Amino acid sequence: MHTQKDTALKPVAINMRVDSNKRNLIDMAAAMLGSDRTSFILDAACRHAEEVILDKRMFFIDNSAFDAFERALENNPIGDNKCLMTLLQRPKRWA
Repeated sequence: MHTQKDTALKPVAINMRVDSNKRNLIDMAAAMLGSDRTSFILDAACRHAEEVILDKRMFFIDNSAFDAFERALENNPIGDNKCLMTLLQRPKRWA
């Protein structure tokens, strides 16, 4: 029986075509780090993907906006909000 964990660990192909200038640039940077092209591209892509995901899930507000947010939570406790409680109990995608 295959589990989700088994599937997640199985390598899959990612194919792309780039012009030779971009490939040479990537190769030069990878060599400077003592890395290979595939590892360099995968590392850069994963770092950027994490940044994009976190940027869409985290937001920053000033103190007055946070105080207003806190007051709203105090006036309407989240314990009464079943949908929000369900959402907060879900595993974090970045964890």
